[in-house]
Amino acid sequence: MKLMICIVQRRYREAMEEGLTSAGYRMTELASSGGFLKRGSTTFLIGIDPEDAEALRGQMQQICLEHEKKKGLTGEGGHRYTSFMIDAKDSIPFIG
Repeated sequence: MKLMICIVQRRYREAMEEGLTSAGYRMTELASSGGFLKRGSTTFLIGIDPEDAEALRGQMQQICLEHEKKKGLTGEGGHRYTSFMIDAKDSIPFIG
């Protein structure tokens, strides 16, 4: 199991959430702020199988590019998102 931590610029939040949900990804969403994007942002926590990591990255890039095209935005002047992929080998679901 892998855990992707993805800090998304505010203007991509809704598109990212809708796009990943419709693609079948389940995630936890946290409002966040701090040094990565220098303004309000959203952090998504996404658990995935290791073999799905590249597909998820590609899906996220496509979501941002389609959102920019639809809204007439450019990606210049900053990051769309910052992501980290970490091993979650000790994840154990608690079932009451």
